[in-house]
Order: sequence, then C-alpha cells, then structure tokens
Amino acid sequence: MIKLYHGSVVKIEKIDIEKSRPNKDFGRGFYLSDDEQQAWRMGELKALIDGGEPIMNVYEFDESLMKSAELKVLVFDGYTREWADFIFLNRNNKLSVPAHDFDIVYGPIANDRVGVQIGRYEAGDITIGQFLHKLKYMKGITFQYFFGTEKAISKLEKL
Repeated sequence: MIKLYHGSVVKIEKIDIEKSRPNKDFGRGFYLSDDEQQAWRMGELKALIDGGEPIMNVYEFDESLMKSAELKVLVFDGYTREWADFIFLNRNNKLSVPAHDFDIVYGPIANDRVGVQIGRYEAGDITIGQFLHKLKYMKGITFQYFFGTEKAISKLEKL
C-alpha cells in the first residue's frame, strides 16, 4: 500500500470526476501524487487562484493493482515520444468523451516549464525531437497518478 496525496482547497468527501477540468495532461480525472510536498504546492496554487486555504487529502492505494488485469493501466517512465503524443491527445480533445479508456495513468507532470515547450511545439516553433531533447535536461521531474474511471477511484481508500 502506498499513500497518495491530492492538494486542494476543499476536503474531498467523495471524488467526482465531473468536477475535474477537461483537457488536462491525461484527461478529465482525479490526479494524485506520491510526493506530499508536490501535492501541497498544488493545493497552495489552487488557493492562490481560487481563494481559500490549502488542504491535503490523503488516500491509500494498493499499487499491486497497477500490474493486475483488474484495471487498465498505462505507465510512462519518463518524457518519451509516446508520453508527449498522449499529452497532446488529451490536452487537445474537443469531444465530451475521454480520448482514452485507461482506468489509471502514471507518468510525468507537464508542469509550467513543460507547458512552455508544449506551446512551442504546437505552434510549430520546435520539432517533436527538439521538444523531447529540451525536456530531457529539465530538473525535478515529478510524476502523477491519474484515476479516470469510477472503477479506479473505488480502489482509493480515504485516510
């Protein structure tokens, strides 16, 4: 079992995917981190944007489920072409339905610095190769867990 953290400005009693914004890195879903400080920084950012005070929501998750046949899981171990394609797919999804059918996705966060490079790539200022090359030398790669289905969310235990 691992602890996963979700920084917010609200105490979450019941996870509601519909409250998540669309067009995020891995699509509309519930995002968590195993890095408590990273999750706290997200809560602080939300407090700056939306007002209120940061709150930490903590969950327990059986990470053996990441390798079981019970859930459809996608894992990105780093900044790869496949990861970039997946980010672009989700961020540019104009449909009201998800762009993929994974229950859980684990991979790097496309933070603000990455977002700048995404914008440069989408504008045609750099190639996909240049995009990935620039990301390779960024420090502080942080990973995130995406829970995108009710089935996946049912595997989280609120602490």
